Amino acid sequence: METKNFVLVHGAWHGGWCWRRVADRLHARGHRVFTPTLTGLADRSHLLNEQVNLTTHITDVANLVRWEELSDIVLCGHSYGGLVVTGVADKVPERIGALVYLDAFVPESGQSMNDLRPRALPTSGYTMPPITAETFRVNERDRAWVDRLCTPHPIACLTEKLVLTGAYRSVQRKMYIRAAAYPSPAFEPTYERVKSDPGWTAHQLPCGHDVMIDMPDALAELLEAAL
Repeated sequence: METKNFVLVHGAWHGGWCWRRVADRLHARGHRVFTPTLTGLADRSHLLNEQVNLTTHITDVANLVRWEELSDIVLCGHSYGGLVVTGVADKVPERIGALVYLDAFVPESGQSMNDLRPRALPTSGYTMPPITAETFRVNERDRAWVDRLCTPHPIACLTEKLVLTGAYRSVQRKMYIRAAAYPSPAFEPTYERVKSDPGWTAHQLPCGHDVMIDMPDALAELLEAAL
């Protein structure tokens, strides 16, 4: 079996911990898997400050790619991570073999996460408290675990507008995976649009938003097939 490189980027409030089940399955198949935690979250929550923004998170992942000297990567972003992986692909498109959006935002240049999914932001402080696992439709068995590990997310990550050169468009293989049991006015139109686009492959899985927790076997298979 050919060894592939996977970089899996978590969404808001989460950390690299949420990919453990998927990473274990891909490791068992002989692949190299990286699950970075973005600055200010989870095991890197001690680095949280009001300067942490979307650019910080794009740099986190782009630097991982550079210093691990990775190429032909399957780069996957979950939810907010869709903005991060788009920014990374725009910086190092030659390193990316496939872009995978897992129930994720697919931004254009000039858009922020709050443009794509408007929500009321706190009027004080610089973080957004986590959304509950129940709201994300995580399976009941894992909800307490997910709620325990999620941490506040820097607001600047949600309001900074992504600036793209367009270089990311050179990545030829793109996949969208929709969590069908999680209603979303942001993700559903995106899925409907890309499933008829010949430049994309599109899939649905019958679970809540945290697909990597609810359906790790099926997700690992889709990721492996992305490239």
